[in-house]
Amino acid sequence: MNLVRPNIKVADEVFVATALLHREHPERVDFTQGEIVARAEKENLFGELRDGVRVHVSLHCVANRRPNKGRYGMLYETADGRRRLVLAGDDVHPERTGKIFPEPEDVPPQYHQLIDWARKRYNKGVSRPVRWLEGIFQLSGTGKDLWKGEDPDEYVRGLREGWE
Repeated sequence: MNLVRPNIKVADEVFVATALLHREHPERVDFTQGEIVARAEKENLFGELRDGVRVHVSLHCVANRRPNKGRYGMLYETADGRRRLVLAGDDVHPERTGKIFPEPEDVPPQYHQLIDWARKRYNKGVSRPVRWLEGIFQLSGTGKDLWKGEDPDEYVRGLREGWE
């Protein structure tokens, strides 16, 4: 028998599992990585738990961690080993340029309402969370011509003249 597996990205699977946990436990702020992996396994969107689910929960989907391969910004690390969905206004690593929410066409239809619920609750109408230290990076290179041709050692020696 030839079984066709659902075509869902691991990141979208992680998002669905985390959003389901939030909806099922509204009193909770965050969840352990293990809880998210277990919820993904229970939901069984792919037909089996893929190895990539764990690494996406721990790294590839975490908005406030430096990206390795994955640049998704779906989850937020609240404490070591704990995650929640990212909120508008969270500090996001500047290299996290990937998606925050799955596209409805990328997940089975029964989860479309879940994505809408999460967008309303966690995005609050903002298209992207505030990027972490964005203003600092915009200053890069500012004033570089002020010191052009100046020898740093000579400058410091000049400042120190007359010191006792």
